[in-house]
Amino acid sequence: MAHRPGELSPLLKQSTGITVSHGEGMYLFDTEGKRYLDFSAGIGVTATGHCHPKVVAAAQKQVARLIHGQYAIVKHTGLLTLTERLGERMPGDINSIFYSNAGTEAVEASIRLARQATGRPNIIVFQGGFHGRTMGSLSLTTSSVGLRAGVQPMMGGVVVSPFPNAHRYGWDEETAADFCLRELDNIFATQSAPVESAAVLVEPVQGEAGYVPASTRFMQGLRSRCDEHGMLMIVDEVQSGYGRSGRFWAHEHFDVTPDVIITAKGLASGFPLSAIAAPHDIMEKGWPGSQGGTYGGNAVACAAALATLDVIEEEGLVENAAEQGDYLFSRLEAVKAANPAIDVVRGKGLMIGTQIVDSGGRPDGQRAMRILKEAEKRGLVLIRCGAYGGQIVRWLPPLIVNRQQIDEAVEIFEQALEASGTG
Repeated sequence: MAHRPGELSPLLKQSTGITVSHGEGMYLFDTEGKRYLDFSAGIGVTATGHCHPKVVAAAQKQVARLIHGQYAIVKHTGLLTLTERLGERMPGDINSIFYSNAGTEAVEASIRLARQATGRPNIIVFQGGFHGRTMGSLSLTTSSVGLRAGVQPMMGGVVVSPFPNAHRYGWDEETAADFCLRELDNIFATQSAPVESAAVLVEPVQGEAGYVPASTRFMQGLRSRCDEHGMLMIVDEVQSGYGRSGRFWAHEHFDVTPDVIITAKGLASGFPLSAIAAPHDIMEKGWPGSQGGTYGGNAVACAAALATLDVIEEEGLVENAAEQGDYLFSRLEAVKAANPAIDVVRGKGLMIGTQIVDSGGRPDGQRAMRILKEAEKRGLVLIRCGAYGGQIVRWLPPLIVNRQQIDEAVEIFEQALEASGTG
């Protein structure tokens, strides 16, 4: 009996019709040789661009020496050196680091650490947050109802509090922050007493919700409540960290120091690697055996991560993200001013969202999808997000992007916006 050939799961959907042959810098090339300007960066992963020569060389060299040194059995030099280098980038007393493979695993580890370190059961998260797809992290995720569909009930001990999305509320930033902090205080009085609240877990810039930044007033309000009630402040920097926001860590925009940092995506330029970091005296309160994993801290991924740090520092990519992000924001604001189909441009650095709406001002995911297809025809890769059918076109280029490439991308976007107007 003949066997059918394997296939990708039909539940895995691609946002483009592209089959990639290779990538180089800001560009992807399909199997027919067509070049695409990539403003998705693998959802913010290829921060140094596709196949940066220094990252490639470091990975190739490591592959010939050691591919897998399982870090619950042995240490390896890349793991130790990366830990030293990352420690230098951490704020405050944060110096103890645990590695895993994906952002969702690091979030799971942060849940365990928070509960064990405080002896409290509840985690407070914020409306619109995305923290992963495994069951614990999914229970913290409220960016889109589709993620939870068909798998509820979720894990207990999670309380959702409002996030200061000022545009959504129709308020100014200060009013939104004050409202959300009052609602958090109300949660302490009605749903999760402080003595049962282990941590607040927050994205400094919400990703899948459409690049919604927090504010200094809100983040400092969280910090003061954590200090008052003995809770941990955990920041999810999976997407916003590593220079993406124009600062090395996005929480730096708000003048706060967290207790725990979660990082992934841009950490190793495409190799699977994630981490959580906390002060030693917090990390040691976790229970023995609560941290581990077969592939965490993989030797090749660590080598790529070290090369990524070198490139970020040597090429000034954090500064470039700030400079080019400001320029991209201004270009998109100009497009918005001329086109009522865009009702907001928001974000920080090189993580910017443009929300697409219909003539009645309602979120228009179908038009956003048509925009992406029209952009793809013209050689530009963009991606979408947003709870209302993916109504937000997001701008997430590698941190190496220059002004000329931004101009080209925005010009294609304008053409795609016009071409998508009917359908």
